[in-house]
Amino acid sequence: MTTRPPEGVTRRVRAALMHKVCGDEEMFALGASVARVVEMASSDDQGTHDLAYYVVSDMALTQRILRLSNTVQYRTASGTPVTTISRAISLLGFDNVKATALAMLLVDALDSGEHAGSVRVELEAALCASLVGREMARHSFYQGAEEAAICALFKNLGPLLVACHEHDRYREIAALTAGGKHTAGQASQLILGCSYDALSEAVLAEWKIPDVIVRAQAALPPTAVRVAANRGEWMRQVAAFGLDMARLMARSHEPADTLEAHTLLLRYGQALDLDKARMDAMFSAVQEGMNALLQSMNMEPAPKTEPEAASGLPNVLLLATLDAGEEDQDGVHPSGKPKNARELLLAGVQDVTQLRASGEGKVNDVILAVLETLYGALGFRFACVCLKDARAGQYRARVSLGEEGARLQAGFAFPAAAGRDLFHLAMENDADLMISDAGSPKIRDLLPAWHKELLPDAKSFIVLPLVVGKAQLGLFYADRTNTAPEGVPPDETSLIKALKGQVLAALAP
Repeated sequence: MTTRPPEGVTRRVRAALMHKVCGDEEMFALGASVARVVEMASSDDQGTHDLAYYVVSDMALTQRILRLSNTVQYRTASGTPVTTISRAISLLGFDNVKATALAMLLVDALDSGEHAGSVRVELEAALCASLVGREMARHSFYQGAEEAAICALFKNLGPLLVACHEHDRYREIAALTAGGKHTAGQASQLILGCSYDALSEAVLAEWKIPDVIVRAQAALPPTAVRVAANRGEWMRQVAAFGLDMARLMARSHEPADTLEAHTLLLRYGQALDLDKARMDAMFSAVQEGMNALLQSMNMEPAPKTEPEAASGLPNVLLLATLDAGEEDQDGVHPSGKPKNARELLLAGVQDVTQLRASGEGKVNDVILAVLETLYGALGFRFACVCLKDARAGQYRARVSLGEEGARLQAGFAFPAAAGRDLFHLAMENDADLMISDAGSPKIRDLLPAWHKELLPDAKSFIVLPLVVGKAQLGLFYADRTNTAPEGVPPDETSLIKALKGQVLAALAP
């Protein structure tokens, strides 16, 4: 069962996030623009005129809509180029242009900044979900079904805003979800104090978006979906299905043939009148639509996987980066690492998150809490955090845990001047390392003399650099007296990175 932070803590986290995503000038302008486009009605010529005028008033938006109109998917049979927005609306359809304009507003407002990679992934999920909504609307008997594309577009608004404005929280939620014990809704509830869906609802309500769209963001029960009783419930189902389908398409080059696609069909098939043939056709149509949409925006598709960058490291250290292990359960590995390390790390992430969210944890408290988690969850015999001492021109251990901690802490120091040893290379490349066998010749060649003398019996160890911007602040170090061939699997890696991220956030000016 998920352990929630105290209500007062989550209320502060939620309030701070809402203030950030709704309070600053750029987000206010985005909300106003979104509300204006959503208000445009498709029932009369005035709505078409208003939409055309809105698009034409923005040169970049005009160019993108025209590029979309002239892609292979929409090009007219005669091949005549589309050169006016009125013609584009006629060709693409009012609701398609309206949803596309909203999508482009999100791209322009959010697709930039320090965390552009994560934001791009969430943007593409939103765009793809919108296209699923559009395809579903084509076969619906509900009047105004086209609005499902807008509902689906906003279904991913919560993750998108958190990735853009609270990236540390975004990483923590991803780490909890990767652990396999929490859904995205449960993890976001734990970290933010509200689920991603509830955040989407709250922001859209703040932007004065119509209630039918706001209500469509509400989470569905985890069981098989029943046939909707009305249009609003149907749009809620389509929004959820659209995002689930978009997530699958982001992970797989051949999504139609996966077990996940079969699971989606079992959950949504009866409610949305889907069979395998229709769902396969939808995968194809949505992918074609995504290609056209990204082409019109001059956007390259995000990769299906995002490998950790570790350029500049020797090959032997590239192989030692995290994510190189296999998961196991129960007991302890021969190295001393508990086989339930994931659960222990997850508990540590929750504790440290609550500590920081409470506003009562000082930097030293956060560092110590993370160090204790790493030490206990991964079964180390000695662990320390090593920070830069600018006056002394060296890095030295400031706090430690484990056997002979005081003696080893006193000796754990090395020059701040750049070098080609393992510790300097890790910091220069901001590469988290798990050395499973410190006795291998290539690793020993990269170990500095001070480490060999101070810790001659260290057979495996971990190095987590603390780098903010380009400033190398120090590192976490922890070791064992046995080799660790089990490595560190991806879910544990995500949790370790989330822990380190809390320390970086605490250290950042």
